[in-house]
Amino acid sequence: MISPMKRIAMISVIALLPILAACHTVQGAGKDVTAVGKGMESAAKQ
Repeated sequence: MISPMKRIAMISVIALLPILAACHTVQGAGKDVTAVGKGMESAAKQ
């Protein structure tokens, strides 16, 4: 069985794939990665 944290992380990555695919600059990619990290951090705190 997948732990709730892993499930949240997988759902977050899947949900952000279109956003990551749409970014055209290195700066945009950095912002996307930062957003993913913050999302995972807040999910881990809950």
